[in-house]
Amino acid sequence: MNTIASICDFLDQFAPTSLAEDWDNVGLILGDPNREAARVMTCLTVTPESATEAIEKKADLIVSHHPLPFSPTKRITTDQTATRLIWELAGAGVSIHSPHTGFDSANEGINQMLCDRLSIAATRPIVPNRNDPEMPGAGRIGKLPASTSLREFALTVKELFALPRIQVVGDLDASIQRVASACGSGGSFLSGAASRGAECLVTGEATFHSVLEARARKVGLILMGHYFSERFAIEVLSDKLSEAFPEATVWASEQECDPIESL
Repeated sequence: MNTIASICDFLDQFAPTSLAEDWDNVGLILGDPNREAARVMTCLTVTPESATEAIEKKADLIVSHHPLPFSPTKRITTDQTATRLIWELAGAGVSIHSPHTGFDSANEGINQMLCDRLSIAATRPIVPNRNDPEMPGAGRIGKLPASTSLREFALTVKELFALPRIQVVGDLDASIQRVASACGSGGSFLSGAASRGAECLVTGEATFHSVLEARARKVGLILMGHYFSERFAIEVLSDKLSEAFPEATVWASEQECDPIESL
């Protein structure tokens, strides 16, 4: 019998909680580690839609990239969305595990997955591990097989990830080869990437001021959208869990989607 604890142990080997940022909330957040985990759903975020899906499909465990709750809370009541979802999931016996920034930084984590799909080789962390230089750090930076224009590379990103839209900052005709990746809200990695010679940073989203800083430093910025820069990895994680626990039913949420629409 697979237990919640056995799946959490696997996740901690694949995406160690020790790699998570100090401000993060990772690991088993809700639930009894000794309970059976016959049905597991992965998702990017616990939303009303994905929570309802987990309850209706009788999931024992949700592996959600983004933690719920993310910040400390004093009350579990139904008048706030986050705590209402916790109440409903607890009532249905659904546990929550979040790998979050540990998954971002792991050797086979999201930032490395981005690089692998984009053929960015010879990668190393943008920010070395704060405790052990031999351990994976945050973000990735490496080189494309050959120089290309920012325009062509952005179109390649859009095609490889089947994006409905993509945003680009910088000279579209500029030649780039040294590229960094930082999934999610990765604008904060701009300075570190630029100091390591990055000519382009691929991320999910960035603040307006990070965009202006990228222009000032002449570093191309490719914005995939927060959802699309991470959701693909949730599907990969579902496959990995299925392989590791063949007796369990594992699926990536079918109900969650990018909350942003283009008209």
